[in-house]
Amino acid sequence: MRTSRPVPETGQPPLLRSLSGLLIVLGVTMLSSTIVSVALPQIVGALDGTQSQYTWVVTSTLLASTASTPIWGKLADLFDKKRLLQVGILLFITSSLLCGFAQTTGQLIAFRAVQGLGMGASQVLVQVIIASMVSPKERGRLNGYLGAVMAVATVGGPLIGGLLADLPGLGWRWCFLIGVPFMLVALVILSRTLKLIDVRRPDTKVDYAGAALIAAGVSLLLMWVTFVGNDFAWISWPSGAMVGGSLVLLALAVWVESRVAEPVVPLHLVMRRETAIAILASSAVGMAMFGGAVFLGQYFQLARGYSPTEAGLLTAPLMLGTMVSSTVSGRMVSRSGRVKPYVVTGMVMLTLGFLVLSTIDASTSLLIVCGGMLMMGLGVGMSMQNLVLVVQNSVPLREVGAASGTVTFFRTLGGTIGVSVLGAFLANRVASNITEGVTAAGISPTAGSGDASTLDLESMPPFLREIVENSYGSATGDLFLVATVIAVAGLALALFLPAVRLRDSVDLPERNEGAEGTAEDAPVPETDAEEPGEPTDSARATGSGREPSAD
Repeated sequence: MRTSRPVPETGQPPLLRSLSGLLIVLGVTMLSSTIVSVALPQIVGALDGTQSQYTWVVTSTLLASTASTPIWGKLADLFDKKRLLQVGILLFITSSLLCGFAQTTGQLIAFRAVQGLGMGASQVLVQVIIASMVSPKERGRLNGYLGAVMAVATVGGPLIGGLLADLPGLGWRWCFLIGVPFMLVALVILSRTLKLIDVRRPDTKVDYAGAALIAAGVSLLLMWVTFVGNDFAWISWPSGAMVGGSLVLLALAVWVESRVAEPVVPLHLVMRRETAIAILASSAVGMAMFGGAVFLGQYFQLARGYSPTEAGLLTAPLMLGTMVSSTVSGRMVSRSGRVKPYVVTGMVMLTLGFLVLSTIDASTSLLIVCGGMLMMGLGVGMSMQNLVLVVQNSVPLREVGAASGTVTFFRTLGGTIGVSVLGAFLANRVASNITEGVTAAGISPTAGSGDASTLDLESMPPFLREIVENSYGSATGDLFLVATVIAVAGLALALFLPAVRLRDSVDLPERNEGAEGTAEDAPVPETDAEEPGEPTDSARATGSGREPSAD
């Protein structure tokens, strides 16, 4: 068996020629996670789907992507990274074509699950490949580009999906087909330019039992989050069975991971202070990235009456803030070698953005809404990829795949749970608000009932349309108030993040690789003889390089 080691010349033409292909792969896969959000009512209606199937068109992809991410990350430590990425791209292309030609909602859900496997592979392997070629300090600039592409693609998905759904001659099927030519181009670029040296590891063993238990435990948990509140109550025997079963499976996964030679999620990585904090904070950022794209697009359509295309265009401040802050902060991180100030600042901006959005309703000035989205975008851009960088900086090269997969897994998990929980909260608030509104108007509450996701505002009487728009407007503000509480928790965690200084070397020295979780975790004080902003030689050797707390 083989694994990939980096070419010696970091930051040189091999990476620069491959970077365009890597960015295309990352952008297209992230785009596919939200491109269907505003077109879903049209998609499910065309395929005669139900409300539960409506949810699963999105959930099946996120579930498969989330459950498979740590597995792909670990496989990247054991096998050829380039070949694994090619497999992920081919999975994505094939499943996208199948989604585009699906004839039933059931087929679409199944094909979207396969697409999620390709998404999980592509997203984590792009980060792992870059991490295997450049040092963490150099990586800050590249991670800024990655973060900008990821966030803009995620937030821009509704805009592109809305345009495709509205344009005559195209329609919703192109939401799945549009990424195929781009991924084919990326596959050709990477096949020709990506050069990684392979080193055989005959003693490699894959932890199939741990991978299966993690995937099963997470999948069961996400299924519970998807159905609870609609199909059964929060306190009920189905809830107990699903949550209890998930906890048992994950407990067994921890037991297996603590005993195998090559665990999918090395426990010593998760137990480190910086890794644990970065993982939890990433969950909050994931919720912001996915939730913002989904619920803001819905707000502009159902609370303000804009078309899918107009709703996508109105999310431009979120995209702009993310792109600018991710790129600029990435360059500043590479220049200074410091990460914590940017993560904390990003979490502050994210919290403030949520707080502003928690005040909105159907009549709020668009300037206020755009201001909240801009701050939210600035926060996501400054924190998302820098949290990944914190984790990658603390591990040797042979563990960077598992580390990247773990933090990406929890970020996606946070986004998936956030979308499901906040979506359930929004649906309940909207239903309650509509019932109150029609009752106050002296009409039977059943007159305002129906499928909230497929409400046709144009065909409603003016009084009923006003009730629905006001219901969605106030419910969306309440939703972002809940998100603010989660963001505050993420900010509190970020404040406890160690003041790490990024190392200049791609890998930790061999003499430290055998002492997992010990020597490489030890704080290394700086001396007065060092130039400001530069890590000490001992910091480079250990890869920790934590700054004094006074920083």
